[in-house]
Amino acid sequence: MSANETNGSDLRERPIGELLKQLSEETTTLVRKELDLAKAEMAEKGKQAGKGAGMFGAAGVIGFLALGALTAFFIMLLDGAVPNWAAALIVAAVYAAIAGVLALTGKNKVQEATPPMPEQTVETIKEDVQWAKTQKPSART
Repeated sequence: MSANETNGSDLRERPIGELLKQLSEETTTLVRKELDLAKAEMAEKGKQAGKGAGMFGAAGVIGFLALGALTAFFIMLLDGAVPNWAAALIVAAVYAAIAGVLALTGKNKVQEATPPMPEQTVETIKEDVQWAKTQKPSART
């Protein structure tokens, strides 16, 4: 007799109450594991979103500090070659380009973390439901 036949006949010989208790325990374990998986997925997505948000913040801070501290230096540096207004315009364009690159990089990091739902957990729950639907009732019921 194979292990499957032994398990099948063992299950048929067990009282319904015991089988329901086992089903309840196994369902609880399954739900607990699915929740653990969801927590792990959400933590990972949170990390990615946090990195993206940090990059947005860094872009703003760096843009602001650079605008205040280095603008005067670069305008004075260019003042010898071009008029003051042209030097200021060139410096502003360079800063805008740097801030744009940082903002796009931050946006991409945030998009990597979306949608903010545990996709793998949702998929395994769908599989569990599909499996449960395909199970045939016992001949005893």
